[in-house]
Amino acid sequence: MILSALLIALMTAGGLAVTYALDEDKPMLWRISAGCVIGMTVFGTAGFLVSFIFGLSVAAVIISLLITMLPLMLFRDERRRKQFYQDKDRAFGKLQGASVRKFLPFLYYAFFFLVFLFFFERAMIISPDGAILTGGSNNLGDLPYHLGAIFAFTDGPPFPPDNPNFAGTKFTYPFIADLVAAMLLKVGTGIREILLTQNLALAMSLLVIVDDLITRMVNDRLAGRIAPFLLFFSGGLGFMWFWSDYSAQAKGLVDLLWALPKDYTISDDFRWGNSLVTLFLTQRGILMGLPLTLIVIGALWRMFNYEPPPDTDADTEKHKVSSTLKIGSLSVPTALPILGYLAGTLVLVHLHSLLALFIICLCLLLMRPDKGRFIQWMVFAVSVAVIAIPELIWSVTGSATDSTKFIEWHFGWDNRGDNIIWFWIKNTGLLFPLLFVGVYLMLMRKDDEPENEDTSAKSKKKKEKPKRLVSEPLGSWQARSLLLFYIPFLLLFIIANVVKLAPWQWDNVKILIYWYVGSLPFVTYALVRMWRAGTPFKPVVAVCLFVLVASGSLDVWRTMSKQINYGIFSADGVALAERIKTIMPRDTVLLNGPTYKSVAVLTGRVSLMRHPGHLGSHGIDPRQRHAEINEMYRGGPQATKLFEKYNIEYVLYTPDEVTEVSPNQAFFQKFPVVAQFGQYRLYRVRNTTGQR
Repeated sequence: MILSALLIALMTAGGLAVTYALDEDKPMLWRISAGCVIGMTVFGTAGFLVSFIFGLSVAAVIISLLITMLPLMLFRDERRRKQFYQDKDRAFGKLQGASVRKFLPFLYYAFFFLVFLFFFERAMIISPDGAILTGGSNNLGDLPYHLGAIFAFTDGPPFPPDNPNFAGTKFTYPFIADLVAAMLLKVGTGIREILLTQNLALAMSLLVIVDDLITRMVNDRLAGRIAPFLLFFSGGLGFMWFWSDYSAQAKGLVDLLWALPKDYTISDDFRWGNSLVTLFLTQRGILMGLPLTLIVIGALWRMFNYEPPPDTDADTEKHKVSSTLKIGSLSVPTALPILGYLAGTLVLVHLHSLLALFIICLCLLLMRPDKGRFIQWMVFAVSVAVIAIPELIWSVTGSATDSTKFIEWHFGWDNRGDNIIWFWIKNTGLLFPLLFVGVYLMLMRKDDEPENEDTSAKSKKKKEKPKRLVSEPLGSWQARSLLLFYIPFLLLFIIANVVKLAPWQWDNVKILIYWYVGSLPFVTYALVRMWRAGTPFKPVVAVCLFVLVASGSLDVWRTMSKQINYGIFSADGVALAERIKTIMPRDTVLLNGPTYKSVAVLTGRVSLMRHPGHLGSHGIDPRQRHAEINEMYRGGPQATKLFEKYNIEYVLYTPDEVTEVSPNQAFFQKFPVVAQFGQYRLYRVRNTTGQR
């Protein structure tokens, strides 16, 4: 874990340097967090390109790391170097001395760090005998999928490998997060430690980025502090079902909390799902793609919210950037092309994030199409295209994905017959009521209205001054801008409720999460305004917060407290996979049963086909090959012909195959067993000169 943390720290150093070309007005903690996401993205993208030349080797890892750290050259500029030292001194200054004011932020970050540590520690579990388990209720199929991708990079065919789940086709699933893990694995770090360190670093970065984004949008530090709780403990009214379960059994409350029978945000009754449980633990791409996209969105908000002085296109001192590009008579911040390049990498980081960003940018351009902003949008768009278009062309060439399966009319998202209004209330609790309150308060916002002033009797004492949590109150211009800025996020919600944007409709959650984050400024603003309205409203805020996070907290606790231990790979299966790595050529296609937990994923070898559910969700039709695999395991002359058709030399015969395809034992007994551990066997059914 120490080695992987050190390597991520080096990536972060390079990414941190990039932040000084993006924004001069950011605290050091944000720079470290954004630097982690940017550095990891650059490292993975560079590794993807370098590995075409050197293969995925130690040399490729070193070269990619050097490329990632190149932005440190920016500190040759004396002004940036001076600003870095000022930011560092300011950050260390906040740690000096002891006070309640300084202890509370420490407690805030320590709380989330411990939650993430104990939560992501359950992503992959290795038992003393070598078996692999997971403690995530929704990670049973996703962990094998991502392990299959990681080992395909480290132990599979020459780079880039075929799709490890469907031989003979290109692997186009956004894989940069898994490629980063594979590169770390290549230099000798353990896979479990890599997953934990990577997830922990990205989750903490997302925490800080969301906090900063909401704080700046609402101009209120307390709103920024509330937002991560609503994101990471998101849920609906499932806690009411929990109380029903509690009432229906004889256990005490504490006993039940230590033995929760199910999740309360994702089930047949609930589809929204807690973000940690259903997204960040299982879908590794979004844990990198979401914070990267929010970095870009934060910069776009700053550009969109800027109120130009009358009769001038020049920027004010408040909004100056480190350098500009001259386009005609206009100055365009150099941050925009850098942000565009970063956004372009989303094709291979998290494609749905790029789709969400495209819709957001298009709407913002149409809402404020003045000349200065239009030039800036075009610079940003061209920069995105420079990276995104080549990646898209590479992705679609030779892919088995049927893109027509990604766009279909489908009303109500995954409501499963529920009334759509009740469905969203049940799944999000008080989010919509608070969203409406926040929007109303924004509409009523006036420049001369006190922002953070307590209106209780105590606050009316003359000697007590209203406390400001940020440098300026939320003005009417910013309130109006924020309302306009929310329109594309609302559009994302509407689109995701009427159009299916993936073969599996639940995957629309990858778009809906951006609507959710875009709603947080208004929800947190409503909560903060009520909190400061006086003592009578404080219990109301407490109840609202409880309803918003109770269900998600139950699900997160269920994972953290080690109540879930789902076995995936037995010790014998893991041992067989390790043996296969030593005897089976890396470019050989392996035949295995089409199950999500086939030990084939641990070998790095490409499978003729793996779990059809994963393939279907990626737009690949597995039906013909699925039928042919069944035919091969049934044995006989037709099986022999199919072995030749797909050049199958090795066949897995394990308890998973017995369950999944009912193989013909008599047929396979005539072939030699080249590796066996318990009931896990590998048969060789052909050699390089033909059938045995």
